[in-house]
Amino acid sequence: MDAAKRPNKLFRNLNSKIASIPMILTVLVVFVGGTIWTVVHSFTNSRLLPRLDFVGLDQYERLWASSRWMISIQNLAIYGICSLILTLVIGFTLAACLDRKIRGEAVFRTIFLYPFALSFVVTGLAWQWILNPDFGMQSVIRDFGWTNFAFDPLNNPDIVMYGILIAGIWQGSGFIMVVMLAGLRGIDEDIWKAARVDGIPTWKTYVVIIIPMMRPIFVTALVLIASGIIKLYDLVVAQTNGGPGLASEVPAKYVINYMFEAQNLGQGFAASTMMLVSVIIILIPWAYLEFGGKKNG
Repeated sequence: MDAAKRPNKLFRNLNSKIASIPMILTVLVVFVGGTIWTVVHSFTNSRLLPRLDFVGLDQYERLWASSRWMISIQNLAIYGICSLILTLVIGFTLAACLDRKIRGEAVFRTIFLYPFALSFVVTGLAWQWILNPDFGMQSVIRDFGWTNFAFDPLNNPDIVMYGILIAGIWQGSGFIMVVMLAGLRGIDEDIWKAARVDGIPTWKTYVVIIIPMMRPIFVTALVLIASGIIKLYDLVVAQTNGGPGLASEVPAKYVINYMFEAQNLGQGFAASTMMLVSVIIILIPWAYLEFGGKKNG
């Protein structure tokens, strides 16, 4: 085709570009605009209503001097580390089992994935009942004869985050299983055949060959789990509402309480900005591994 008749790059796929304009505007106005607005007002003394009364870093100094905020960070760290490790391990283990072409795979896959279809509020309420000492797990086991059995994590400030963790893992492991299973199904069958011919045990094949090949899948799974950890809120409210005391307080609940209950928008904006920073810290390594690593390769 003559260079004069060749369409300009700007006008290629014009219909799709026009159709994407509303989405682009929505992202720019709602997300980017809202983010900038929040960050700007985090440096103000906004109370019931937002106002541009700048106070510098005062809100951040109050935030990091608050024992409630520090407790929420500690709780999120405990939940996050345990959730990250256990969800990955359980999800990959379930995927590896299903990848062995077991009978009734579709049924098991549906059962394991079903919790992910539930909202976090429903999951939290369900596990609140299951962990209730009066008619839940503790009561059932005692009815079988183990009268000294005690398991009441949601009312114990020392282990309450682990009670919430149980519900979180129950809901999230199925989704990670599906992600891992998709990665495993993408592995060439010839690799397994070669490993069997060489007499390499199955577990060693996973550790030495399969898992390194699935690095992008693991990175994606880590980002998905981490993003869910940072915005942890629904499970906590449904199960404990931050109690007993402040034992299960988390950053997202801190933000909601200060913005809508304490009517201290400036403090809520500062806390939400710190949550945004934590998300950016997660996304930058992921973006580098996914795009920068490929470019360097």
